[in-house]
Amino acid sequence: MTQQQLGRGPLRTDPGPPVPDGPRPPRFVRWLGGFGCAAAGYAVFQALFGLLPDSIDGHAARYAIAGVAGLGTALSAWLAAELLRSRSERNAPAGTVQFTAGSASLSGPGPLPQLFSSAYDTLTGQLCVVDDPECGRLTGWPHSLGESAGRPTPVGTAYGLHTALDLGAPDGRLSTGDLVETLWRLRLPDGGWSARSQGTVARPEVTALVLGALARAGAEPDRVAAEVERCESGFTLELDRAGRELTHVVTTVLRGLLRAAPRSDVLPLLREALVDGAITDPRREHRRCWSYRLAPRHGPPSPLHTSQAVVALDRTARVVGESANARAAREDGIRWLLACPDAPHDECLDLTSLREEVRRPRPDDPSRHEVLNVRHFTASWVVRALLTPAARDIAREDGMEADWRERLDGAATAVWAAQTDGIWTWPREDTTSELRRPMWMTYQGLSALRAHAVWMYQPHG
Repeated sequence: MTQQQLGRGPLRTDPGPPVPDGPRPPRFVRWLGGFGCAAAGYAVFQALFGLLPDSIDGHAARYAIAGVAGLGTALSAWLAAELLRSRSERNAPAGTVQFTAGSASLSGPGPLPQLFSSAYDTLTGQLCVVDDPECGRLTGWPHSLGESAGRPTPVGTAYGLHTALDLGAPDGRLSTGDLVETLWRLRLPDGGWSARSQGTVARPEVTALVLGALARAGAEPDRVAAEVERCESGFTLELDRAGRELTHVVTTVLRGLLRAAPRSDVLPLLREALVDGAITDPRREHRRCWSYRLAPRHGPPSPLHTSQAVVALDRTARVVGESANARAAREDGIRWLLACPDAPHDECLDLTSLREEVRRPRPDDPSRHEVLNVRHFTASWVVRALLTPAARDIAREDGMEADWRERLDGAATAVWAAQTDGIWTWPREDTTSELRRPMWMTYQGLSALRAHAVWMYQPHG
């Protein structure tokens, strides 16, 4: 059995967030609506009157035929214009704002402060406080907002802590100290953390996520260091081949350890494993990119996993440096993303959200597998990859700065369109209502928009 079961192919693509304005109108409709109604009708009348054969009896008949054709054309042009106008008006408030640097007025605040405030209010309103007989008092969030069980989990609380740190926790309704203590109480008896579907064995991607949040919140360094050592020792090809062969797992561990243990000797090893796992794509000038797997049977090129790899390699380069090969792979990944052939870039195929299943042999029965369902908010990762410091420099060097800006603004628009009042929703029909507002998605959406807003900022004048 393969390490991932993702439909028929190695990666199953899920529909992206529902586009408020539906399918784009055909080119003919857009072309026809661009003419003035009367002008279009008169032009058709004149052309047709001159082309009608003399065999048609009398001028009256020719006038009648040409007149009917002209009126029909004018009516079609008017209907096309009304269609475009009504669709534009209907969708204006639905989150399709184009993020263009320097275009916002400085006379008042933009929409982000309200969005951040709404997100903070929702998170504080749905904070769960549970007295667990084994773990003690737990304060945090479940995997998704709105779950009826309402018990804090390591994944939900870690992403909630990251979000609180990003938002600045402007008042005492969210105590980062309580969230930190809850994560320690959710630690497994033998050390580390795991997701709900992974049982009682610690998994490196979840452990690294929690450790990154703890270190960022200023948790006790010695306790963090002890857990880092356990995570590193268990994340080897011998002990976790399934995880070491997956781009998502390796990049997640890299990002977590960069926060929790920036001097770790494991970081260069994981960086090289990530670089060695790159593939080339003949459809985009044979640029290096990434699939969901780092081992043979890689699977097709993936904008999501390429973005994850670019972000991880960029952060690793700033902390521990990089080899010439690692830099070339990272820059190729950026150029591969810039070569997206689809349009418009707020709806392009490169932004399609994905779902994958991480499968590992169960420790108590290797013939069976534990399955972790992982959903990916692709647009947020593309934003972060295109906002890495090297991305704009590469675009300028290659004469593609306009393309870079267009792709970045399109991805940011797609991120914005997937939220309501600062909370992001996963739109899959096969997801229960309790799992449609995952904490990780709101964190990724907020952090992507926050990073984009910082990049957009320009002092007056």
